[in-house]
Amino acid sequence: MLSTLTSRLNAFCGRHVALVLTIFTLLCVGSAWLSLTHLGITTETDKLFADTLPWKQKNHQIESLFPGEKNTLVAIISAATPEEGRETANELTERLSKDTTHFDRVDQPDANPFYTRNAFLFIDTKQLDTLLDSTISAQPFLGTLAADPSARGLFGTFGLMAKAIRTGQPIPASFNTALDGLTHTLEEGLAGHATPLSWEKLLSGGLSDLGGHYQFVVTHPKPDFTSFEPSEAATKAMRTALDNLPTIKAGRAHALITGEAKLSDEEFSTVAQGMIIGLFISFGLVTLWLLLAVRSLRVVIPILLTLIIGLLLTTGFATLAVGTLNMISVAFAILFVGIAVDFAIQFGVRFRCQKDGQNHPLAPLMALDRTGQESGGQIFVAALATAAGFLAFTPTNFVGVAQLGLIAGGGMLIAFLCTLSLLPALLMLFRARPGDSIRGFASLLPVDHALRRFRRPILGLFGVLGLVGLCLTPSLVFDADPLHTKNPNTEGMKALSLLEENPLTTPYNAQVLVSDTATAGKLATALSKLDSVHDVLWLGALVPDDQSTKLQLIHDAADILLPTLNVAHPAPAPSAAELRAATTAAAHEFDGLDDKLSPSLKTLRDTLLRLSTAPDATLLATNEALTRFLPNELTQLKSLLSPSPITMENIPADIRAEYIASNGAYRLVIHPNGRMSETETLHHFVHELESVTPDICGPALEIIASAQTITHAFITAALCAIVAIALILLITLRRLLDSILVLLPLLLSSLLTVILVITVPEQLNYANIIALPLLLGVGVSFNIYFVMNWRAGLKNQLSSPTARAVLFSALTTGSAFGSLAASAHPGTASMGRLLLLSLGCTLVCSLLFIPALLPRRKGDEY
Repeated sequence: MLSTLTSRLNAFCGRHVALVLTIFTLLCVGSAWLSLTHLGITTETDKLFADTLPWKQKNHQIESLFPGEKNTLVAIISAATPEEGRETANELTERLSKDTTHFDRVDQPDANPFYTRNAFLFIDTKQLDTLLDSTISAQPFLGTLAADPSARGLFGTFGLMAKAIRTGQPIPASFNTALDGLTHTLEEGLAGHATPLSWEKLLSGGLSDLGGHYQFVVTHPKPDFTSFEPSEAATKAMRTALDNLPTIKAGRAHALITGEAKLSDEEFSTVAQGMIIGLFISFGLVTLWLLLAVRSLRVVIPILLTLIIGLLLTTGFATLAVGTLNMISVAFAILFVGIAVDFAIQFGVRFRCQKDGQNHPLAPLMALDRTGQESGGQIFVAALATAAGFLAFTPTNFVGVAQLGLIAGGGMLIAFLCTLSLLPALLMLFRARPGDSIRGFASLLPVDHALRRFRRPILGLFGVLGLVGLCLTPSLVFDADPLHTKNPNTEGMKALSLLEENPLTTPYNAQVLVSDTATAGKLATALSKLDSVHDVLWLGALVPDDQSTKLQLIHDAADILLPTLNVAHPAPAPSAAELRAATTAAAHEFDGLDDKLSPSLKTLRDTLLRLSTAPDATLLATNEALTRFLPNELTQLKSLLSPSPITMENIPADIRAEYIASNGAYRLVIHPNGRMSETETLHHFVHELESVTPDICGPALEIIASAQTITHAFITAALCAIVAIALILLITLRRLLDSILVLLPLLLSSLLTVILVITVPEQLNYANIIALPLLLGVGVSFNIYFVMNWRAGLKNQLSSPTARAVLFSALTTGSAFGSLAASAHPGTASMGRLLLLSLGCTLVCSLLFIPALLPRRKGDEY
């Protein structure tokens, strides 16, 4: 009955070409309008999972209470000196704050006065004691510099050093680093390219390195949702502002842009580029294989048009079904081309092979009628089973593949309708005819005989391989880190790799919400003891330990230093002549002390002598380089010497808002030890945290939990798909044996793919995991064709037109998927590679395992 229906449908469409083309034209126009006006794309990886998942709800809760970290653009600034980095960040913040067109909010976290004023309190007590002793020993020099913050004042301090040396007082070894830095700046000035001296490093020792080597400017861009890259305009505005900053122009500072918004834009750009290139390449290769398969442009062009129209209709269906594509469901286009072309090739090859009793090509309409009888039922069963395989993923919590399953499942039914209605009409429109030389692979007839003769050894070999694959299945590892599927060479990813080097800025942190201060304190203490934890940052952590001792140390130092630093009227800027005189006098201060001078002081004296004869312009430029940041650093030092006791109650409101939610909940941010991009390290970190509290959330948990969600989703979906396919086969084929003959090669190809994934190896991830539904779809189609041919009495499978169609279908499908393997996007490339591996296993099972598996009938000969 099914064959009769498809035969009549073919004949009707072949006789009413104009009507069929009009209907499909209207459908295409409607689909195009829907897709252009209502179809969206999101690159957010958290949209790949259902919001009902417990770990998603935890993340949503903390994101709603602390929204400042979502959808950000972040400039990461590195500079030759800490002062230049801070200056660059300050200027960028000022410029972007004025750009209300592109930015809602601009913050500079490191510039908060609370941290800059109280920095001494956050240093270890022993380190602080050493630092303050060093600063106090420099008190005479600081006093001179405060009174005259210029090279003239600086050179005047050398007399104090010379006097100390003459009286037998040693110069502290800690001075050598400062002296070497000073000498370097003088030599750079003499060479004609004076560079600023970092007084922060000279006066604050290692304090400048405690917060890391980068400055950050965090912005919240205004997205343009009419663009596929919503933050592209804001990113360009930030880059333009950066490129126009003096320190950036001079090459003294560099900046990279990253953040969630930047990464999302880059993700779409690279994925879209890979998909578009893949589509063009695949269509080109598909055309080539189609020509070899059917050897007629009058058949190839209708098949290509059927594919294009089917893809357009499927896109319209996707708009109605999901509305917004995600980073996985966007691959439906490649899937459609790869699988739907199989239906069209089966139909086209069999159409071209239609002969009458005298082995002459049939008339086109008669050929369409017979093609519908032979292949229509097979294509329908294949499409139905393939659709069921895809649709089995729709109930899972892995929304990315669930959407893909829904779209691809609907697409398979659309492909079936197009193949059985539009393709016959187009074949008649282009006056396609069966061919004289089109047939199956007659040269493979001996292989058919060999597969039947040696069926037991062949089945035994495949059985062993299946057992190996089954044993290796538990060894499959899923990499759920979305960063591993991104292009590491993009600006955003390069910047992110820099952040991972510092535990305080790594994107792999974990977070916990608790109800009160006491609970937060106890939990922070417990978590801090874990080996995998670097620190736990919460509001209580901003109250320094051992404050009373530190404050006493600072106040003692302030009593000595502040009277010297507080100068009401510093000396005016010196002239070139005054600088020359000061330089000459400083160099001669060390006369007669050659035997007592350290190598650093000898080099400094020689450099001063050369500088004293330099042109005025060189002297002035050197003076600017030496003292450019000195006044600000002296002011900052006075601020550091005047801290106040910190309590949880007097921490500023803007900082409290980062750790206490509007509902009173406290947030703990847990930074890890080790490189979290390594899967084992990440798992260890999360496992240790969960041993203390089950309530953690944040990026680290999201990666682990999403992997578990994906694994569960695929196990559930695979079982449902197999059950659904089995029921469809039982209903349509009406024989248990025939259904088993279709399913066994499907399971075997899955196990062979497992072997290749582990031995190649090919890591499973977000992007390439769609190979599983593809394996089900393609495998079911190929298997059904051979089994239904066997039901019809065909003995020699490989020499039949079906084998020709299957081989060229596999080549076209492989071309479609293989084109993705060359993508610059690692996720897309891995998708292409894994699809090729799974397709190869499917083809081997279809062409070698099925012919050997099919039972011999009475009268069959080898």
